Amino acid sequence: MKQNVIEKIAQAYAVGLPAGHVVRSGDYISIQPAHVMTHDNTGAVIPKFRSIGATRIAFPRQVVTTLDHNVQDHSEKNLEKYRKIEEFAREMGVDFYPAGRGIGHQIMCEEGYAWPGTMVVASDSHSNMYGGLGCLGSPVVRTDAASIWATGRTWWKVPPVAKVRFTGTLPKGVTGKDVIITLCGLFNNDEVLNHAIEFTGDGIAGLTVDQRLTIANMTTEWGALAGVFPVDDLTLEWLAQRAAYVARRGLQGVPSDADGNGMHPRMNRQRIDELAAHLPSADPDAWYAKEITLDLSSVCPHVSGPNHVKVMTAVAELQERRLPIQKAYLVSCVNSRVEDIAEAAAVVRDKHVADGVEFYIAAASSEVQEEAERRGDWQALLRAGAIALPPGCGPCIGLGVGLLKDGEIGISATNRNFKGRMGSSNADAYLASPAVVAASALAGFITMPEAIPATAPAGSITVHRRTADDVPETVVIDGFPEKLEGELLFCHQDNLNTDGIYPGKYTYIDDFTAEQQAAVAMENYDPAFQDLAREGDILAGGYNFGTGSSREQAATALKHRGIRLVLAGSFSETYKRNAINNGFLVIEAPELIDSLKERFGTEKLTVRTKLVADIDFRRSRIQVSGTSYAIDPVGPAAQELILLGGLEAWVATSLS
Repeated sequence: MKQNVIEKIAQAYAVGLPAGHVVRSGDYISIQPAHVMTHDNTGAVIPKFRSIGATRIAFPRQVVTTLDHNVQDHSEKNLEKYRKIEEFAREMGVDFYPAGRGIGHQIMCEEGYAWPGTMVVASDSHSNMYGGLGCLGSPVVRTDAASIWATGRTWWKVPPVAKVRFTGTLPKGVTGKDVIITLCGLFNNDEVLNHAIEFTGDGIAGLTVDQRLTIANMTTEWGALAGVFPVDDLTLEWLAQRAAYVARRGLQGVPSDADGNGMHPRMNRQRIDELAAHLPSADPDAWYAKEITLDLSSVCPHVSGPNHVKVMTAVAELQERRLPIQKAYLVSCVNSRVEDIAEAAAVVRDKHVADGVEFYIAAASSEVQEEAERRGDWQALLRAGAIALPPGCGPCIGLGVGLLKDGEIGISATNRNFKGRMGSSNADAYLASPAVVAASALAGFITMPEAIPATAPAGSITVHRRTADDVPETVVIDGFPEKLEGELLFCHQDNLNTDGIYPGKYTYIDDFTAEQQAAVAMENYDPAFQDLAREGDILAGGYNFGTGSSREQAATALKHRGIRLVLAGSFSETYKRNAINNGFLVIEAPELIDSLKERFGTEKLTVRTKLVADIDFRRSRIQVSGTSYAIDPVGPAAQELILLGGLEAWVATSLS
């Protein structure tokens, strides 16, 4: 069977597959990733790890811990938290990087953890960034991280894969940030929601590694679970330069040989040569759910916002409004690398930040800052009036100094501008490239360093669909039903958020019982739901079901209410992981949901359809009123989690 790059990497890191099984999109698999990274949230993973009875890390070299989010907080409480994390890392013998070393995602790239062709996960949504180096990086939740610590494994559903083809070459003054802002703004109707993306095309050759990391990083905001670039000569050259650097530096006391070849356990010449001999590539005619094309020559500088990543405006149009700003930011994991700092420095050199504007800068890592200082770029920014912050996350997530205040407007080279994320919810935040941010800081309003006319981006999309006949039979393990049926309870709303499913006011009542959770399920969505729902129902929801916060009670409340499972057009990935991790089955069935929407409309929030869905897990089909709908296979990895009652129970069983 033909496989794309995502499927091939997933196959390589899957464990416990049935004999001869070829991994494809839609499969639930058990994975043993090459590495798992946690940052400040390590403090929350540790008690989860201990609560499941684990006493040691299964594979210490698999685990990486970094401190990067709240590094400006020098309170005793935060310092004590950091000390406990460091003590735990030392006790368990895992790799640890202290506050000040940099943002975890940058460290993962610099230190060779995010290696091309491997699979690496992190309990942070921007692990997509590793795809800039050809590494399949994908986020997991904290329970997954604890499971990997304890057993080396968790589960993963192989997402549908979209191919994004770049043609042409970026015009002078246009950057990788402009490319991803354009993709987010041009294809802004969830076209790649919960997909993995493979970037292809002759336009990639003109994109630097730093630009690729930026684009891959913000595939998160585009809605994707991963964004992977091909491994080419540029990638290999970047790795070689990095290997030479760590060899000279003697990282963590690791020696070099007489020729200066590093003995680094990950970033070394031998490993690069092996990679060059076996570059990851898709099979000819591999299947993709969608194909998107973007002509890079049609891209011009854009900004996202305000307060939404998927709204874009050409800078050439916006600067005519002379929209004033009070704050500018060159910080975060998406745009604070050497190349980004150099672009901003070139704009501000021998100039000064406008009166009334605060311009904050923070390097992605201590090594990035050292290199920027060696080149003189860091000093140029400081002389222009920029305010330096330590290498770390900071304002990007609303921590530390320099946050937006009521009524202020900020322009930022970060990856998110959600209302209230960078400070006051009564402020406006725009996203742009480092050069646009720097030029705006000088002018006091949103502008760009040189005149580049607005152009209409040229892009297209093609959607492919598989039929029920394309799905092979699935192995059903002992104890899991081959078939299941239930009446469909239809809740049509798309983007039904977790507040609608489980009101936030109950989230932090720690002694809230299962019965109490059940009684408030869907309270904010439809007060009539409780009277209509019956035990054994199958809930049929809309698209992007469970979006919003990560509260796991939005899954457990429905389970406790007696809902057998949820069918939806699509799910928030966090909701999906929380559901499966709690032994609650969720299945995507877009064609079925489309037919229910057409039949029942949107007048009533909750409808007892009187339709019975017969689910055949072996054949991966749902039968409703004589019509058969294909679903993704619910494989043995997911079946086992459902039978045992969730991931924590699976871990406890594995440990015993």
